[in-house]
Amino acid sequence: MRLALILVIALCLAPGAGAYALAEVCPDTWLSGEADEFFALEGQGPLAGVAVTDREGTAAFPPGAVGHGRVVVARNGSAYALVHGELPDFELRDASAAPEMLTTKDVRLGNKGDELVLLVNGVETDRVAWPGDVVTRQGQVHFRENGVWDPRVLMIGQSRFLPLTVSNVSGTAFVAPDCSADVLADLVASASASVRLNAYELTDTALADALVAARDRGVGVTVLAQGAPVGGVPSGEWAVIPRLLEAGTEVWFMATDEDAHARYRHDHAKYMVVDDRWTILSTENWKPGAFPPTGRQGNRGWGIVLDNPRIAAYFVEVFETDLAGRDVHPVVTVKPGAIETPSDRAYAPRFAPAPFSDATVTTVLAPDTAGEVEALIRSASSSVRIEQAYITNESGVHLQRYLATAVDAARRGVEVRVILDAAWFNTEGEADNDEQVQLINRIAEAEGLPIEARLIDLEAHDLVKVHTKGVVVDEQRVLVSSINWNEASPSFNREAGVIVDDPEAAAYFAAAFDADWETGGGGSASIAGRGIHWFRLGIAAVVLAAIAAALLLRKRRG
Repeated sequence: MRLALILVIALCLAPGAGAYALAEVCPDTWLSGEADEFFALEGQGPLAGVAVTDREGTAAFPPGAVGHGRVVVARNGSAYALVHGELPDFELRDASAAPEMLTTKDVRLGNKGDELVLLVNGVETDRVAWPGDVVTRQGQVHFRENGVWDPRVLMIGQSRFLPLTVSNVSGTAFVAPDCSADVLADLVASASASVRLNAYELTDTALADALVAARDRGVGVTVLAQGAPVGGVPSGEWAVIPRLLEAGTEVWFMATDEDAHARYRHDHAKYMVVDDRWTILSTENWKPGAFPPTGRQGNRGWGIVLDNPRIAAYFVEVFETDLAGRDVHPVVTVKPGAIETPSDRAYAPRFAPAPFSDATVTTVLAPDTAGEVEALIRSASSSVRIEQAYITNESGVHLQRYLATAVDAARRGVEVRVILDAAWFNTEGEADNDEQVQLINRIAEAEGLPIEARLIDLEAHDLVKVHTKGVVVDEQRVLVSSINWNEASPSFNREAGVIVDDPEAAAYFAAAFDADWETGGGGSASIAGRGIHWFRLGIAAVVLAAIAAALLLRKRRG
């Protein structure tokens, strides 16, 4: 009773507080019981007179409290610190060194439905409700940006990087399998101080040999890999990890364990930073099929090497941020593995590495800045070339977000061409790449749009599969990234890429695309007279997922 009276007096007599607004709320956390649930305010100045209520309990800030930007209030400071690595600014329960809020009754955020109201001197100034303003998901931090709640999915512990744009950048463009191995080998051989490698899968023994040689030269080598890829860590990766460890390489896995939930569904990014100067980004995993010996068959993929310390520093910060998470652990126990060998089939390279200079480069991260891909496509005025391993529509019936943006570009009169992989694991189901090609072409036919999709002719090109995730816009800008065109990759995975604004680099990848396009099959002629079976596609997607998802995802391998 006495505490309640003090709280009422404090609210009524407090001087005017600074301008504060609700900025974040996280009611449904990974910890059992949600002891680490929290909310955050945004503002500056004294917090006297500021309180929050869930209409059942009320919590006011203690006398003398002052905010400096983001003010975090957690239910239990110790639980919050366990998950986030630092104490909150304030806590609702006396459980840590964080200052305790003044409460009447219990402020407890319901997982599925509740509201949080901001009061200033007893007057409501802001509120957020769920469902309504946000739809809760376990592990999601709901945040407001420019007045909009949840502009993107943000899970607990995920980063909030902004894009970096740098001018006057030099680099080298390359494609797999034509010249990828040579570019990679030359880069690692040049390392004199450090190599940071982020991998979804690492099974390339040639790359492992190069990293071991770098360690023998005294180069510091750190590998961060996905500890739980689809289908599990491949046997070929267990074959190379012991060699790296024996050479003194640090190898870390990101994965959910009993101590911490993974921040990302998958660490699917494929990049390497050498000597804090060079950054290589690729659509490809670090596997023999992506970096085969020159003259050997492999996957179609795109890659780029950038010579710029600012870009390198950006990806070093991403790497170190991801490495520091509680869901990352050193690999200390290894399993038996079998070496993964490249194809012994001959391949006639057509593309050599292509240097470029004076480019403007913008970084792309998922989920942080995955919207840069849509912005790139929206910027098109004449042409968009899209080459992808696969495109999976959201929930089986809604166009994938990047594809929807490409269709909208075609509605503006932009010529759009799409190449998809034709390997059996991307075409044998009833709702995969061949049906996607048919759907895109049916949309084009129905609306009279300048958009066309094809399956690549793998036999004609002597390729194993298409694994590219690339876009060329107006023969001026090119995207090289690890982002798959599905629902999960842009929103839940750690992905990395760049948009290079340069006519030389764009022309190189446009030429690679055009070569693949010219012998493509599965065009509009093959789907004449067939309707869009939305219901059939949806049912087929469910059946396919239930029966064959594990096999297909193992084959796709990101």
